Amino acid sequence: MQEIKDRKLSINTIEILVFTIIWLAIFSIPYLVQQSSNTIFWEKIFSEWVRMAALLILFLINIVFLVPRLLFTKKYLKYTFAGLFLILTINIGSVLLQHFVIAPEPVSMPKMELGPGMPPMELGSKMPAPMGFRAPVLLERPSLTMQFVNNFLLALLVLGASIAFKLMSKWLSEENLRKDAEKEQLKSELAFLRHQVSPHFFMNTLNNIHALIDINAETAKDAVIRLSTLMRYLLYETSEGHIALKKEIDFIESYISLMRLRYSNKVAVTMEIPENIPDVEIPPMLFVSLLENAFKHGVSYQSQSFIAFSMAIVEQKIVCVLRNSKHKNATKGDKKYSGIGLTNIKKSLDLLFQKEYSLNINETETDFEVQLTIPLYENKMFSH
Repeated sequence: MQEIKDRKLSINTIEILVFTIIWLAIFSIPYLVQQSSNTIFWEKIFSEWVRMAALLILFLINIVFLVPRLLFTKKYLKYTFAGLFLILTINIGSVLLQHFVIAPEPVSMPKMELGPGMPPMELGSKMPAPMGFRAPVLLERPSLTMQFVNNFLLALLVLGASIAFKLMSKWLSEENLRKDAEKEQLKSELAFLRHQVSPHFFMNTLNNIHALIDINAETAKDAVIRLSTLMRYLLYETSEGHIALKKEIDFIESYISLMRLRYSNKVAVTMEIPENIPDVEIPPMLFVSLLENAFKHGVSYQSQSFIAFSMAIVEQKIVCVLRNSKHKNATKGDKKYSGIGLTNIKKSLDLLFQKEYSLNINETETDFEVQLTIPLYENKMFSH
Protein backbone atom coordinates (compact mmCIF):
# COMPACT_ATOMS: atom_id res chain seq x y z
CA MET A 1 0.00 0.00 0.00
CA GLN A 2 2.82 2.38 0.88
CA GLU A 3 4.48 1.57 -2.45
CA ILE A 4 1.31 2.61 -4.31
CA LYS A 5 1.15 5.91 -2.37
CA ASP A 6 4.82 6.64 -3.09
CA ARG A 7 4.32 5.93 -6.79
CA LYS A 8 1.26 8.21 -6.94
CA LEU A 9 3.24 10.96 -5.18
CA SER A 10 6.05 10.49 -7.71
CA ILE A 11 3.63 10.87 -10.64
CA ASN A 12 2.16 14.05 -9.12
CA THR A 13 5.67 15.47 -8.61
CA ILE A 14 6.60 14.77 -12.22
CA GLU A 15 3.33 16.34 -13.38
CA ILE A 16 4.00 19.54 -11.42
CA LEU A 17 7.60 19.66 -12.69
CA VAL A 18 6.51 19.30 -16.33
CA PHE A 19 3.83 22.00 -15.96
CA THR A 20 6.34 24.37 -14.32
CA ILE A 21 8.94 23.93 -17.07
CA ILE A 22 6.35 24.41 -19.86
CA TRP A 23 4.88 27.57 -18.38
CA LEU A 24 8.29 29.07 -17.57
CA ALA A 25 9.21 28.54 -21.22
CA ILE A 26 5.95 30.18 -22.35
CA PHE A 27 6.45 33.20 -20.08
CA SER A 28 10.00 33.68 -21.38
CA ILE A 29 8.88 33.98 -25.02
CA PRO A 30 7.87 37.72 -24.93
CA TYR A 31 11.19 38.69 -23.34
CA LEU A 32 13.24 36.61 -25.80
CA VAL A 33 11.34 38.07 -28.77
CA GLN A 34 11.96 41.62 -27.56
CA GLN A 35 15.60 40.89 -26.83
CA SER A 36 16.15 39.58 -30.35
CA SER A 37 15.13 42.98 -31.74
CA ASN A 38 17.79 44.75 -29.59
CA THR A 39 15.08 46.90 -28.01
CA ILE A 40 13.11 45.85 -24.94
CA PHE A 41 9.72 47.45 -24.30
CA TRP A 42 8.66 46.29 -20.88
CA GLU A 43 5.14 47.61 -21.38
CA LYS A 44 4.71 45.20 -24.30
CA ILE A 45 6.23 42.32 -22.32
CA PHE A 46 4.03 43.09 -19.32
CA SER A 47 0.95 43.16 -21.56
CA GLU A 48 1.78 39.68 -22.89
CA TRP A 49 2.47 38.42 -19.38
CA VAL A 50 -0.98 39.60 -18.27
CA ARG A 51 -2.58 37.55 -21.04
CA MET A 52 -0.41 34.53 -20.24
CA ALA A 53 -1.18 34.83 -16.52
CA ALA A 54 -4.88 34.71 -17.36
CA LEU A 55 -4.33 31.56 -19.41
CA LEU A 56 -2.25 30.04 -16.60
CA ILE A 57 -5.06 30.67 -14.10
CA LEU A 58 -7.49 29.02 -16.52
CA PHE A 59 -5.12 26.06 -16.93
CA LEU A 60 -4.68 25.52 -13.17
CA ILE A 61 -8.35 25.86 -12.24
CA ASN A 62 -9.25 23.41 -15.00
CA ILE A 63 -6.77 20.66 -14.08
CA VAL A 64 -7.11 21.05 -10.30
CA PHE A 65 -10.87 21.49 -9.91
CA LEU A 66 -13.00 21.22 -13.04
CA VAL A 67 -11.52 18.12 -14.72
CA PRO A 68 -11.25 15.89 -11.58
CA ARG A 69 -14.59 16.95 -10.05
CA LEU A 70 -16.76 17.33 -13.14
CA LEU A 71 -15.24 15.80 -16.28
CA PHE A 72 -13.90 12.61 -14.64
CA THR A 73 -17.17 12.15 -12.72
CA LYS A 74 -19.08 12.29 -16.06
CA LYS A 75 -20.84 15.58 -15.29
CA TYR A 76 -20.28 16.75 -18.83
CA LEU A 77 -22.98 19.43 -18.98
CA LYS A 78 -21.85 21.05 -15.74
CA TYR A 79 -18.25 20.92 -16.93
CA THR A 80 -19.18 22.62 -20.25
CA PHE A 81 -21.00 25.49 -18.52
CA ALA A 82 -18.30 25.87 -15.87
CA GLY A 83 -15.55 25.89 -18.51
CA LEU A 84 -17.31 28.51 -20.65
CA PHE A 85 -18.03 30.69 -17.61
CA LEU A 86 -14.40 30.46 -16.53
CA ILE A 87 -13.12 31.36 -20.01
CA LEU A 88 -15.47 34.35 -20.32
CA THR A 89 -14.69 35.68 -16.84
CA ILE A 90 -10.92 35.42 -17.19
CA ASN A 91 -10.90 36.76 -20.73
CA ILE A 92 -13.00 39.82 -19.88
CA GLY A 93 -10.68 40.70 -17.00
CA SER A 94 -7.56 40.14 -19.12
CA VAL A 95 -8.79 42.19 -22.08
CA LEU A 96 -9.92 45.13 -19.91
CA LEU A 97 -6.61 45.14 -18.05
CA GLN A 98 -4.62 45.06 -21.29
CA HIS A 99 -6.69 47.74 -22.96
CA PHE A 100 -7.17 50.36 -20.23
CA VAL A 101 -4.34 49.87 -17.72
CA ILE A 102 -1.24 48.98 -19.73
CA ALA A 103 0.27 51.86 -21.72
CA PRO A 104 0.71 51.44 -25.50
CA GLU A 105 4.10 50.60 -26.89
CA PRO A 106 6.18 53.81 -27.29
CA VAL A 107 7.84 54.84 -30.55
CA SER A 108 11.60 54.67 -30.20
CA MET A 109 13.89 57.37 -31.61
CA PRO A 110 16.90 56.34 -33.66
CA LYS A 111 20.39 56.61 -32.20
CA MET A 112 22.39 59.69 -33.28
CA GLU A 113 25.83 59.09 -34.78
CA LEU A 114 28.36 61.54 -33.22
CA GLY A 115 31.35 60.76 -35.39
CA PRO A 116 34.25 58.33 -35.74
CA GLY A 117 35.26 56.64 -32.52
CA MET A 118 32.25 57.98 -30.63
CA PRO A 119 29.41 55.72 -29.50
CA PRO A 120 25.93 56.63 -30.82
CA MET A 121 23.80 58.70 -28.46
CA GLU A 122 20.37 57.59 -27.30
CA LEU A 123 17.67 60.20 -27.96
CA GLY A 124 14.88 60.63 -25.48
CA SER A 125 11.30 60.57 -26.62
CA LYS A 126 10.92 64.34 -25.93
CA MET A 127 14.00 65.39 -27.90
CA PRO A 128 13.64 66.71 -31.45
CA ALA A 129 14.01 64.10 -34.14
CA PRO A 130 17.12 64.16 -36.35
CA MET A 131 16.95 65.63 -39.84
CA GLY A 132 15.11 63.38 -42.25
CA PHE A 133 13.68 61.13 -39.54
CA ARG A 134 10.11 60.06 -40.03
CA ALA A 135 8.33 58.48 -37.13
CA PRO A 136 6.79 55.11 -37.93
CA VAL A 137 3.05 54.97 -38.20
CA LEU A 138 1.59 53.64 -34.96
CA LEU A 139 -0.49 50.55 -35.47
CA GLU A 140 -3.87 50.90 -33.90
CA ARG A 141 -4.66 48.52 -31.10
CA PRO A 142 -7.09 45.78 -31.98
CA SER A 143 -10.62 46.49 -30.86
CA LEU A 144 -11.93 45.03 -27.62
CA THR A 145 -13.98 42.55 -29.61
CA MET A 146 -10.98 41.36 -31.62
CA GLN A 147 -8.85 41.06 -28.48
CA PHE A 148 -11.61 39.09 -26.80
CA VAL A 149 -11.96 36.72 -29.78
CA ASN A 150 -8.19 36.15 -29.95
CA ASN A 151 -7.96 35.46 -26.23
CA PHE A 152 -11.05 33.26 -26.36
CA LEU A 153 -9.48 31.03 -29.04
CA LEU A 154 -6.24 30.82 -27.08
CA ALA A 155 -8.21 29.95 -23.95
CA LEU A 156 -9.95 27.09 -25.78
CA LEU A 157 -6.56 25.73 -26.86
CA VAL A 158 -5.22 25.97 -23.30
CA LEU A 159 -8.36 24.29 -21.96
CA GLY A 160 -7.94 21.45 -24.45
CA ALA A 161 -4.24 21.10 -23.62
CA SER A 162 -4.96 20.95 -19.88
CA ILE A 163 -7.57 18.23 -20.45
CA ALA A 164 -5.05 16.25 -22.53
CA PHE A 165 -2.39 16.60 -19.81
CA LYS A 166 -4.81 15.50 -17.11
CA LEU A 167 -6.05 12.54 -19.16
CA MET A 168 -2.45 11.44 -19.73
CA SER A 169 -1.70 11.76 -16.01
CA LYS A 170 -4.83 9.76 -15.16
CA TRP A 171 -3.89 7.06 -17.67
CA LEU A 172 -0.39 6.78 -16.17
CA SER A 173 -1.85 6.47 -12.67
CA GLU A 174 -4.32 3.80 -13.76
CA GLU A 175 -1.58 1.95 -15.63
CA ASN A 176 0.56 1.89 -12.49
CA LEU A 177 -2.41 0.70 -10.45
CA ARG A 178 -3.03 -2.05 -13.01
CA LYS A 179 0.61 -3.15 -12.76
CA ASP A 180 0.39 -3.14 -8.97
CA ALA A 181 -2.76 -5.27 -9.17
CA GLU A 182 -0.97 -7.68 -11.50
CA LYS A 183 1.91 -7.94 -9.05
CA GLU A 184 -0.49 -8.67 -6.20
CA GLN A 185 -2.20 -11.28 -8.35
CA LEU A 186 1.18 -12.79 -9.20
CA LYS A 187 2.12 -12.84 -5.53
CA SER A 188 -1.11 -14.67 -4.68
CA GLU A 189 -0.72 -17.14 -7.53
CA LEU A 190 2.88 -17.92 -6.65
CA ALA A 191 1.99 -18.30 -2.97
CA PHE A 192 -0.73 -20.72 -4.03
CA LEU A 193 1.75 -22.52 -6.25
CA ARG A 194 4.25 -22.91 -3.39
CA HIS A 195 1.64 -24.68 -1.29
CA GLN A 196 0.36 -26.77 -4.15
CA VAL A 197 2.19 -29.94 -3.11
CA SER A 198 -0.82 -31.96 -2.13
CA PRO A 199 -1.46 -32.81 1.56
CA HIS A 200 -2.25 -36.32 0.28
CA PHE A 201 1.35 -36.47 -0.95
CA PHE A 202 2.62 -35.81 2.58
CA MET A 203 0.16 -38.29 4.07
CA ASN A 204 1.09 -41.04 1.61
CA THR A 205 4.80 -40.33 2.05
CA LEU A 206 4.51 -40.60 5.83
CA ASN A 207 2.63 -43.89 5.44
CA ASN A 208 5.40 -45.18 3.14
CA ILE A 209 8.07 -44.09 5.61
CA HIS A 210 6.16 -45.81 8.41
CA ALA A 211 6.11 -49.06 6.41
CA LEU A 212 9.82 -48.69 5.56
CA ILE A 213 10.90 -48.41 9.19
CA ASP A 214 10.49 -52.17 9.73
CA ILE A 215 11.78 -53.11 6.26
CA ASN A 216 14.74 -50.76 5.67
CA ALA A 217 15.52 -48.34 8.46
CA GLU A 218 18.29 -46.54 6.53
CA THR A 219 16.00 -45.83 3.59
CA ALA A 220 13.32 -44.62 5.99
CA LYS A 221 15.79 -42.23 7.65
CA ASP A 222 16.81 -40.84 4.26
CA ALA A 223 13.14 -40.36 3.36
CA VAL A 224 12.49 -38.45 6.61
CA ILE A 225 15.45 -36.16 5.88
CA ARG A 226 14.23 -35.50 2.34
CA LEU A 227 10.69 -34.85 3.56
CA SER A 228 11.95 -32.35 6.15
CA THR A 229 14.05 -30.65 3.46
CA LEU A 230 11.00 -30.37 1.24
CA MET A 231 8.80 -28.95 4.02
CA ARG A 232 11.48 -26.47 5.13
CA TYR A 233 11.84 -25.30 1.54
CA LEU A 234 8.09 -24.74 1.23
CA LEU A 235 7.73 -22.95 4.56
CA TYR A 236 10.84 -20.76 4.62
CA GLU A 237 12.95 -20.75 1.48
CA THR A 238 10.23 -19.62 -0.94
CA SER A 239 8.94 -16.69 1.14
CA GLU A 240 11.35 -14.19 -0.45
CA GLY A 241 10.02 -14.71 -3.98
CA HIS A 242 13.39 -15.86 -5.35
CA ILE A 243 15.56 -18.88 -4.73
CA ALA A 244 18.98 -20.14 -5.75
CA LEU A 245 18.78 -22.48 -8.74
CA LYS A 246 20.77 -25.11 -6.81
CA LYS A 247 18.22 -25.11 -3.97
CA GLU A 248 15.39 -25.43 -6.47
CA ILE A 249 17.11 -28.46 -8.00
CA ASP A 250 17.68 -29.97 -4.54
CA PHE A 251 13.97 -29.59 -3.87
CA ILE A 252 13.09 -31.28 -7.18
CA GLU A 253 15.43 -34.19 -6.38
CA SER A 254 13.85 -34.60 -2.93
CA TYR A 255 10.37 -34.44 -4.43
CA ILE A 256 11.15 -37.08 -7.08
CA SER A 257 12.89 -39.31 -4.53
CA LEU A 258 9.82 -39.28 -2.28
CA MET A 259 7.48 -39.90 -5.22
CA ARG A 260 9.58 -42.95 -6.09
CA LEU A 261 8.83 -44.30 -2.60
CA ARG A 262 5.13 -43.85 -3.24
CA TYR A 263 5.04 -45.61 -6.61
CA SER A 264 7.91 -48.07 -6.09
CA ASN A 265 8.81 -49.87 -9.34
CA LYS A 266 5.52 -49.18 -11.06
CA VAL A 267 6.81 -45.95 -12.54
CA ALA A 268 10.12 -45.44 -14.35
CA VAL A 269 11.37 -42.06 -13.20
CA THR A 270 14.48 -40.49 -14.77
CA MET A 271 16.14 -37.19 -14.01
CA GLU A 272 18.91 -35.33 -15.83
CA ILE A 273 20.50 -32.30 -14.20
CA PRO A 274 23.54 -30.30 -15.46
CA GLU A 275 26.77 -30.99 -13.59
CA ASN A 276 27.75 -27.34 -13.32
CA ILE A 277 24.88 -25.34 -11.83
CA PRO A 278 25.33 -21.54 -12.17
CA ASP A 279 25.00 -19.35 -9.09
CA VAL A 280 21.77 -17.59 -10.14
CA GLU A 281 18.33 -17.10 -8.67
CA ILE A 282 14.95 -17.96 -10.17
CA PRO A 283 11.34 -17.66 -9.01
CA PRO A 284 10.58 -20.66 -6.77
CA MET A 285 8.29 -23.58 -7.61
CA LEU A 286 8.42 -23.03 -11.38
CA PHE A 287 9.06 -26.67 -12.23
CA VAL A 288 7.40 -28.50 -9.33
CA SER A 289 3.88 -27.76 -10.56
CA LEU A 290 4.80 -29.35 -13.90
CA LEU A 291 6.17 -32.37 -12.04
CA GLU A 292 3.03 -32.65 -9.95
CA ASN A 293 0.88 -32.60 -13.09
CA ALA A 294 3.10 -35.28 -14.64
CA PHE A 295 2.77 -37.61 -11.66
CA LYS A 296 -0.98 -37.06 -11.40
CA HIS A 297 -1.76 -37.66 -15.08
CA GLY A 298 1.18 -39.77 -16.25
CA VAL A 299 0.90 -42.62 -13.77
CA SER A 300 -1.37 -45.62 -14.18
CA TYR A 301 -1.68 -48.54 -11.76
CA GLN A 302 -2.81 -50.84 -14.59
CA SER A 303 0.04 -50.29 -17.07
CA GLN A 304 3.68 -49.29 -17.23
CA SER A 305 4.28 -45.55 -16.79
CA PHE A 306 7.21 -43.19 -17.00
CA ILE A 307 8.24 -39.70 -15.91
CA ALA A 308 11.30 -38.11 -17.54
CA PHE A 309 12.62 -34.82 -16.18
CA SER A 310 15.61 -33.03 -17.73
CA MET A 311 17.17 -29.61 -17.27
CA ALA A 312 19.91 -27.95 -19.31
CA ILE A 313 21.63 -24.56 -19.51
CA VAL A 314 21.71 -23.40 -23.13
CA GLU A 315 22.90 -19.92 -24.18
CA GLN A 316 22.01 -18.14 -20.93
CA LYS A 317 18.67 -19.93 -20.75
CA ILE A 318 17.28 -22.71 -18.59
CA VAL A 319 15.57 -25.37 -20.68
CA CYS A 320 13.38 -27.77 -18.75
CA VAL A 321 11.74 -30.72 -20.53
CA LEU A 322 9.21 -32.95 -18.79
CA ARG A 323 7.74 -36.04 -20.45
CA ASN A 324 5.23 -38.45 -19.02
CA SER A 325 3.23 -41.40 -20.26
CA LYS A 326 -0.33 -40.87 -21.43
CA HIS A 327 -3.07 -43.38 -20.73
CA LYS A 328 -6.38 -43.84 -22.50
CA ASN A 329 -8.25 -44.41 -19.26
CA ALA A 330 -7.47 -40.91 -17.99
CA THR A 331 -10.70 -39.00 -17.44
CA LYS A 332 -11.35 -35.43 -18.39
CA GLY A 333 -12.44 -34.69 -14.83
CA ASP A 334 -8.88 -35.23 -13.63
CA LYS A 335 -7.75 -31.98 -15.25
CA LYS A 336 -9.36 -29.77 -12.63
CA TYR A 337 -7.26 -31.48 -9.96
CA SER A 338 -3.96 -30.83 -11.75
CA GLY A 339 -2.48 -28.29 -9.37
CA ILE A 340 -3.02 -24.76 -10.62
CA GLY A 341 -3.04 -26.10 -14.17
CA LEU A 342 -1.00 -25.14 -17.20
CA THR A 343 -3.20 -22.10 -17.88
CA ASN A 344 -2.45 -20.50 -14.52
CA ILE A 345 1.21 -21.49 -14.80
CA LYS A 346 1.34 -19.59 -18.08
CA LYS A 347 -0.24 -16.53 -16.41
CA SER A 348 2.42 -16.59 -13.72
CA LEU A 349 5.15 -16.91 -16.36
CA ASP A 350 3.66 -13.97 -18.26
CA LEU A 351 3.86 -11.78 -15.16
CA LEU A 352 7.35 -12.96 -14.21
CA PHE A 353 9.07 -12.93 -17.60
CA GLN A 354 6.66 -11.07 -19.93
CA LYS A 355 7.63 -12.34 -23.41
CA GLU A 356 11.08 -13.62 -22.46
CA TYR A 357 10.06 -17.24 -21.98
CA SER A 358 8.57 -20.07 -24.03
CA LEU A 359 6.19 -22.85 -22.97
CA ASN A 360 5.71 -25.54 -25.61
CA ILE A 361 3.38 -28.51 -25.22
CA ASN A 362 3.59 -31.60 -27.46
CA GLU A 363 1.07 -34.40 -27.15
CA THR A 364 0.79 -37.80 -28.85
CA GLU A 365 -1.34 -40.85 -28.18
CA THR A 366 1.28 -42.34 -25.84
CA ASP A 367 3.08 -39.44 -24.16
CA PHE A 368 2.76 -35.82 -23.08
CA GLU A 369 5.70 -33.37 -23.20
CA VAL A 370 6.12 -29.87 -21.78
CA GLN A 371 9.19 -27.76 -22.59
CA LEU A 372 9.74 -24.61 -20.53
CA THR A 373 12.52 -22.17 -21.42
CA ILE A 374 13.25 -19.18 -19.17
CA PRO A 375 16.03 -16.56 -19.31
CA LEU A 376 19.01 -16.86 -17.02
CA TYR A 377 19.70 -13.63 -15.11
CA GLU A 378 22.89 -13.22 -13.14
CA ASN A 379 21.58 -10.93 -10.41
CA LYS A 380 17.87 -10.50 -11.07
CA MET A 381 15.68 -10.68 -7.98
CA PHE A 382 12.06 -11.80 -8.23
CA SER A 383 10.82 -10.18 -5.05
CA HIS A 384 7.38 -8.67 -4.64
